Amino acid sequence: MPRAATTSDVFNAVAETRRRDILSFLATEERPVGDIVAALELEQPSVSKHLRVLRDVGLVHARRDGRRILYRTNAEAIRPLNEWAATFERYWQHQLNRVKERAETNVGKDSADVKSLDTKPDTKPKEKK
Repeated sequence: MPRAATTSDVFNAVAETRRRDILSFLATEERPVGDIVAALELEQPSVSKHLRVLRDVGLVHARRDGRRILYRTNAEAIRPLNEWAATFERYWQHQLNRVKERAETNVGKDSADVKSLDTKPDTKPKEKK
């Protein structure tokens, strides 16, 4: 089965690492292309291409401010990604809770073992003179 185009949906669009970096950078405030280029150390044509893909799937909004175009993340469009990832977050949280419980149980046993060593009388044989 052929791979879906990167502009077909948000999941395919964020499959590219640089696009995720751009979304993260735009999450705090809207910015012009030049700021993205400088901050992420990417070439301007590459950033523009990635922004177009992100705009086409609705993950980024653009607005004109004089001669500049300012971009910002569209948080509402990211919701499906968050909901999908939450499924796995619940799984990993369950796994992490199990690891934590096991570690705490082992720490309790180790503490008891150390205490029992501290309370045992000295069993070394005494040297003969």
